[in-house]
Amino acid sequence: MGRLGCTAVGTLDDSKFNEPMPWIGAYVASASAACALAMAADAAHALRYRKLWFPSRFFSLNATTLTLIGVAVKLSVDLNTSMPRPHDQLSKLSSTAFLSTAIANSLPSLGSSSSSSDLMMNILALSILVITVLVNVAIQLATGVIYVFLPEHILIISLTVILLGITISSALAVPATKCYFELKYAKKYELAKTECSGSDLKDNLARYWMMAHTCSPQFVVGRMATCTASGAYCLLSALTLAEAVLRSYFMPWCFTFCKGRSDYKWSVLLVLVTQAAAVLVGTIGPASRWFFAIKFRCPKRRKNSSEAMFSVENYWVQTLKQLKECPLDLRICSRHGKKFVHHVKNKALDLCILVQKVIVISSKFLGILSIITMSRLIAALSCCKRLVSLFRCNVKCAETESSDPRTPQATS
Repeated sequence: MGRLGCTAVGTLDDSKFNEPMPWIGAYVASASAACALAMAADAAHALRYRKLWFPSRFFSLNATTLTLIGVAVKLSVDLNTSMPRPHDQLSKLSSTAFLSTAIANSLPSLGSSSSSSDLMMNILALSILVITVLVNVAIQLATGVIYVFLPEHILIISLTVILLGITISSALAVPATKCYFELKYAKKYELAKTECSGSDLKDNLARYWMMAHTCSPQFVVGRMATCTASGAYCLLSALTLAEAVLRSYFMPWCFTFCKGRSDYKWSVLLVLVTQAAAVLVGTIGPASRWFFAIKFRCPKRRKNSSEAMFSVENYWVQTLKQLKECPLDLRICSRHGKKFVHHVKNKALDLCILVQKVIVISSKFLGILSIITMSRLIAALSCCKRLVSLFRCNVKCAETESSDPRTPQATS
C-alpha cells in the first residue's frame, strides 16, 4: 500500500485526477445558462416595453457578469484536455462565439456605470479575459488540440477582437457624452420650469418625460454608431457557429474526426447545447438594435451621408485629448528623461486617437452600407410585389372575360 497520493512504487497516482471533469463541465454549463437567462430577460423586457435600443438591465458589464463569462469560456482556454469528437470540437467554438455575444449584449450598460474609474476597471478586466482567450485558442490551433473548424475559429476570434475594440471605443466616449447631456438636460429643465403653467401641464409632463428618456445613458450608448454596428458582428458570429454545427451534423463527410472520448464526458454536449442556446438568445438584442437602426434611418438617407460618415464628433476623442493635454507628474531629475516620456505619451495617444477615429468611421461605414443594401432590398421587394399584384390582376381579368356569357366567342 503506497502513501496517500502515491502508488506502491512511489510515483504520483493520477488515476483519479480526471474524475471531477464532467462536473466541471456541468459547472461551465450552469454559468452559461445563467448568462443566457439574463440575456433572455433583457430581450423580453425590451420587447415588452418597446425599448428598441435593448438596454442591459440584467446582463450588464460588472464583476458578477465578468466572473460568469470567465467560467463559461473555460473550455476554450483548456490547453491540454483531449477533445476528439465532433461536439467536443464544437464546444470550443461555441465558447468563443458565446464570448462575442456576451460582449455585444453588455455594450449599452457602459452608460450606466457609476463612475469613470469603475467603467475603466471593467473594460480592463474584459480586455484581459479576451486576450487570454485569444492567446489560448491560438496555442490550441498551433498544438492541434483544435484540429477542425479552423476558419470558423479565426473568424469568430477576429470578430471578438473587433467587438472588444468597439467596447473600448464606446467606453472612451461615455464620459464626454454624459457631461454633454447633463448640461443640456439642466438647461432644458430650467427653460421648461419657467414656461410651466396649469393649462400646459400635459405638454410639460410629456416634455419632461422626453428629456429624461432621450438623456438616458443606456439610450445614448445604444444609439451610438459603434453599438449598432456591434449587432452586425454579433449576428455574423452566431451565423458562423450555426454553419459549423449544421455542417458537422448534416455533412459529416466533410470532416475527419478522431476517435476517443473527452475527459469531460457527458458534460460536453450539455455545454454545447447551453452555449448554443445562449448565443441564439443573446443575438436577439444586438441584431435587433442593428436592424431597427437601419429601419429608422433607411427612409431618411440623404445625399450627404458620405460627409457624415467621414466626420468624427468631438466626444469620441475628447477623453483622449484631455489625457494628452494633462501633464505627467514625474519624479525624474533629468530634463531629457521627462521630455522623452512626454514625447512617447503624446505619440501613443496620437495613435489611440487615430485608432478611435478608424473604429468610429468603420462603424458608420457599416451602418451606411447596411442602409444602402436594405433600401435596395426594400425597393426590389416592392417591385416584386407590384409585379405579382399586376400579374394576379391580369389573370383575374382574363378569368372574368372568359366566364362572361356576353363575351363574343370565335366561330369556325
